[in-house]
Amino acid sequence: MTCPLLYRFRVIDKIPEPPTTATARGTLVHAVLERLFDAPAPGRTPQAARDLIAPEWDKLSADAADLAELVPDDAALAQFLQDATAAVDGYFTLEDPRRLEPAERESYVETTLDSGLRLRGYIDRLDLSAAGDIRIVDYKTGKVPREAYEASALFQMKFYALVIWRTRGVIPRVLQLMYLTDGEVLRYSPDEADLRATQRKLEALWAAIEKSRAAGHWRPRPSRLCDWCRHKALCPEFGGTLPPLPGQQAPALATDPAPLATDPAILATDPAIPATDPAILATDPAIPGTAPTDPATKESEVALTA
Repeated sequence: MTCPLLYRFRVIDKIPEPPTTATARGTLVHAVLERLFDAPAPGRTPQAARDLIAPEWDKLSADAADLAELVPDDAALAQFLQDATAAVDGYFTLEDPRRLEPAERESYVETTLDSGLRLRGYIDRLDLSAAGDIRIVDYKTGKVPREAYEASALFQMKFYALVIWRTRGVIPRVLQLMYLTDGEVLRYSPDEADLRATQRKLEALWAAIEKSRAAGHWRPRPSRLCDWCRHKALCPEFGGTLPPLPGQQAPALATDPAPLATDPAILATDPAIPATDPAILATDPAIPGTAPTDPATKESEVALTA
């Protein structure tokens, strides 16, 4: 979690977040790639995927008026569809969908830890090799994170891997983040120590959330990400006024010296999960479908509840 106050706005206050063109593009591209695998393998061509873009957008925008409002005229729509097409075309530079058959798509996963903490989320794609190895795949339409943020990007994937391990008894062989627009892939092979460390972090995170909830204190954590926050106008760091917490009459600025934002159990870097492990960029030959020439180099939902 990047900011405790943002967590409050989203989860406690449940303040709506209207879609942006970036999030709408991600939703559209995810829908196209999911539909692409409905076709027989020989038909999963770049042109077939492009032909899905406009019809899928029509479906999405017909079901959600706020999506349609993002592209108010023909010029805006043309640019939006062009950007989505670029992301879809980028997918085909990373793998050949004719060479693989996903075991599951948009798969809902859920487990409850011994502590009572419930973990749940949606995985874009699960691949299963002939040997029984699992690959978790997540599509991203945003930019590849800088090296300093790779560990944060992979934490979501380790969250999924932990749920799969606990529900199926198998540690996924590969966690794969596919950055479609930039044409790059991040891969990581977790082990049991990784997933146990992830569980410890999640439980520490939840303990800090419960502490903040009990105290009613949710400190903001200013960073460069604030420039993209849709709740910036409400944040005291930028002159805003907090709305009352549900059930309270007046807002209060946090004064607790140890809320979630400064909890060392959450901010500490676990040495068992190196942020720059070279395995992240390794190509795994055991699971088919990766591009013959790796550039070597969506967005998914995760949730914690008690």
